[in-house]
Amino acid sequence: MIVLLLSLQLNVLKMDSLLSNIKIAVPDKIYIKDPESSDLGKRIIEHSIILIDEIGFDSFTFKKLGVRIGSNESSIYRYFESKHKLLLYLTSRYWAWVEYQLVFATHNVPDDNTKLTKAIEVITRTIKEDVTFTHINEVVLNRIVINEYSKSYLTKEVDSENKEGYFVLYKRLIRRLSEMITKVNKDYQFPSSLASTIVEGALHQHFLKSHFISITDCNDKVTPTKFFINLTQNVLNIKTNGSK
Repeated sequence: MIVLLLSLQLNVLKMDSLLSNIKIAVPDKIYIKDPESSDLGKRIIEHSIILIDEIGFDSFTFKKLGVRIGSNESSIYRYFESKHKLLLYLTSRYWAWVEYQLVFATHNVPDDNTKLTKAIEVITRTIKEDVTFTHINEVVLNRIVINEYSKSYLTKEVDSENKEGYFVLYKRLIRRLSEMITKVNKDYQFPSSLASTIVEGALHQHFLKSHFISITDCNDKVTPTKFFINLTQNVLNIKTNGSK
């Protein structure tokens, strides 16, 4: 028994070490120069998150960002060709980070029902800052995704950008959740639709909770997580004790 416990602890430590050293990769076609490759690039990412949160994406410009970081506007264009590409970078990085959190939370969970519940918790919960990535404030980035993510794909270029792989991280997260849904109930006909509803719906419910409280049941006591776990359990006919 002692040997088994030590083995399990060692495996967990190995996984913790592995995940802590993961570099979150964003499709390289989104940027001109990888912002993670230099101090200036990291400052661009750090302060663009803060500035967009302060003034909104519509009012955000590279000129304003340049003033904020004390650098020429032209230096930012060496990393991103437009603020649209910067938003794509930020949101892609967010979805990659959520996937990282999901894998970490579910890697050692053998029960499929419990694993799906934990995955939904990760996707729908209120975000806390992750000190693993010091120049990224995930709490603020989460607010940007809630408020601005739709602007990254509600464009005329969405189909061509999709073909270029700009949304691959977002789609991969949904596929991962869809596969978990199928493992819980292989007869359920709409796993991808349910998965994308959970991912997108979580953003929407967090937005409503902050701005349109009269049209949501989510509040300080009823979280979006509680709602989506309840929805999934009912749709997939999962009893609360984990059995179907």
